[in-house]
Amino acid sequence: MKFSNLKSIAGKVVGSLKLLALPPSNLWLKSLSLIALLGVSSLSWAAKEVTIGYQGMYNPMKYVIDKQLVEKNTGYTVKWRKFDSGAKAITAMAAGAVDLTVAGSSPIASAASNGVDMQLIWVMENIADAEALVVRNDSGISSPADLKGKKIGVPFVSTTHFHMLFALEQFGLTEKDVKLINMQPNAIMAAWQRGDIDGAYIWDPALGKIKQTGKVLLSSKLLSSWGKPTFDGLIANTEFARQNSEFVAQLLSQIAKADREYQQAKESFNANNPIAVSVAKLSGSQPDDVVEAMSLYEFLDVDTQLSCQWLGCGEKGGAVKALKATSEFLLKEKKISALKPDYSVFVNPTYAEKAKAEL
Repeated sequence: MKFSNLKSIAGKVVGSLKLLALPPSNLWLKSLSLIALLGVSSLSWAAKEVTIGYQGMYNPMKYVIDKQLVEKNTGYTVKWRKFDSGAKAITAMAAGAVDLTVAGSSPIASAASNGVDMQLIWVMENIADAEALVVRNDSGISSPADLKGKKIGVPFVSTTHFHMLFALEQFGLTEKDVKLINMQPNAIMAAWQRGDIDGAYIWDPALGKIKQTGKVLLSSKLLSSWGKPTFDGLIANTEFARQNSEFVAQLLSQIAKADREYQQAKESFNANNPIAVSVAKLSGSQPDDVVEAMSLYEFLDVDTQLSCQWLGCGEKGGAVKALKATSEFLLKEKKISALKPDYSVFVNPTYAEKAKAEL
């Protein structure tokens, strides 16, 4: 328990003792004594505060956030913190500023390789066509070979950065041939409007906006089919998840229910659907844009989550293999300094298993 929480609890006890007219000199001593006697209950009360990071991707989790479903079903106080990129989310996780956060598979792999104490507990979505390399209509780029000498905006250490580097490799290009510029989504949109960049590899809402005056050169679905899949995942601080396993399972069950509602309504999904409204609200977009953008992702049900394709099967599981392959690529590109001997320790399906039992 943090000292600030201890102090808060003690302060509350002091107030109670004042009502009992105890001598002021004895207040803090009596407070701490009562805290010691209360023990587990005080610690439990303090633990019901959690900070969860998320990003602007279009997924049903936004409905869970908007409708405060986690708070209503757990009694926890949740501070939701929005990040512009996975790299920033991972930095916050490493600093202990968030207990759980959404990030892309590339920053998650980087975090694992750098020893951040976290575990992947849920695959938010298979990215598929929801991330793409878009080039300006007036850029003169009609094929990957035309990228040579061009300026491409991309958030570094993100899933799009990973796929951008992979794409260059496939087409016989290097970072010396193409000028990659480290830019966050909002900066990419501004640079695009000014004409400062020739293209960008990004996700929605920026993706949808630049498509209006650009064309998709390639998407992550194609690159994933070439053996380098990418996904967005929810990671948790290992110790926090262990101490709050029921909360984590309930969080996942609420996300799973929202995903299921979306899948069931997918054929008739429109801008008036409550999920579309919530996604638009938290992502800063219009509901009409959300409908098309969400169709580009692949959202997984809990059984698929637990399959060998994703969280299941230990070191033979798809998520473990993806983190390892991504880390090997990041090492080759000198984005990390070393590989971990076992990436399966960074993938934990037990909370998804508990969530399944609650559905």
